[in-house]
Amino acid sequence: MPRALILNPNTSDSVTAMLIAHVGGMLGSDWQLQGVTASFGAQYIASETAYAVATHATLDSFAQAQGDAPDAVLIGCFGDPGLEAVREIANIPVIGLAEAAMLEAARYGRFAIVTGGPRWAPILQRRAQAAGLASQLVHIGILAESGAELAADREAAIALLRHACEETSRVFHPDVIILGGAALAGIGDILAAQLGMPVIDSVSAAARALQAAQPDQIEAAGPDGVAYSGISPALVLALQKTS
Repeated sequence: MPRALILNPNTSDSVTAMLIAHVGGMLGSDWQLQGVTASFGAQYIASETAYAVATHATLDSFAQAQGDAPDAVLIGCFGDPGLEAVREIANIPVIGLAEAAMLEAARYGRFAIVTGGPRWAPILQRRAQAAGLASQLVHIGILAESGAELAADREAAIALLRHACEETSRVFHPDVIILGGAALAGIGDILAAQLGMPVIDSVSAAARALQAAQPDQIEAAGPDGVAYSGISPALVLALQKTS
């Protein structure tokens, strides 16, 4: 049975539980899932500063869990903090919510993103650029409410997201809309049925990417030969390992 490590770069255990429940519900009994909540950083990532701290926290969480020998990693935050860094030191597939959703959406054609938190737009623009999909991203719609606020009232969140998706579709005419954020898991299917167009939630896209991953094709870059100080012993060890 393959084992997946679900890393939550936020320090909210409730988000970790939500990720495990949704991904586990999609993958069923074929996978064993282990959830890890970041031990430091923001309760919910909502700024460039929090994102930068979360990159370190994601790396540290991965290093701390290496004794459990996972077969794949899922970074459970839309925006994928630490994605490239974990891939550099891991020899297993590493999936990010944003990248997985964008790659899936790109198969439909032009895509838009709807998410919560006013400071997310430049982070997501960079993620689209890194994935080579910036030309297909036609709009990033940002709700004033943060992901944490949307998670606190799911019914209200669905209404807000539906309105944002309707406006995005009317003005920008994307072929598909991505709902970005761990807290929005499962809402994509609800809105797709209501709106009559494809709506992808990022957690579901990441679960599908995890299921399709090919572990035997991954090779880590190996150590960078640089001395580090002030980081955890587990992360020092992970950075010293060869591929």
